[in-house]
Amino acid sequence: MLGSASLTPSVTKLMFAAMNAEMLKGHLDNILLAALRAGPAHGYGLIEVLRQRSGGHFDLPEGTVYPALHRLELASLVESNWEQTANGRRRRVYSLTRKGSMSLDQRQSDWTKFAAAISHCLSEDKLCHN
Repeated sequence: MLGSASLTPSVTKLMFAAMNAEMLKGHLDNILLAALRAGPAHGYGLIEVLRQRSGGHFDLPEGTVYPALHRLELASLVESNWEQTANGRRRRVYSLTRKGSMSLDQRQSDWTKFAAAISHCLSEDKLCHN
């Protein structure tokens, strides 16, 4: 176990990043779908949106985001098309499908209930009941 003298700012930042990564594991698909609700976006654009929406807490690597987008596409929750940029480069642009929008609605409802239950359990002045 780390002693308090070992908790330098860089070690604390790494610990926080590891905690966020672990907490984010089950929610990555949800936040990607939510980001696409605003409209089509390419992978790097989604990374930027999530970084901004999270106040900088979610700085996701491309190696995390692109496999998740591929998984969502295989599930027909998102679709993608190739687009030509102004400088002639091609990039894949992802958009939410109707099925993806309906799934997101359900996921948001489930998340709201789950987050409320966790909040109650973490509160010192409330009892956690099943």
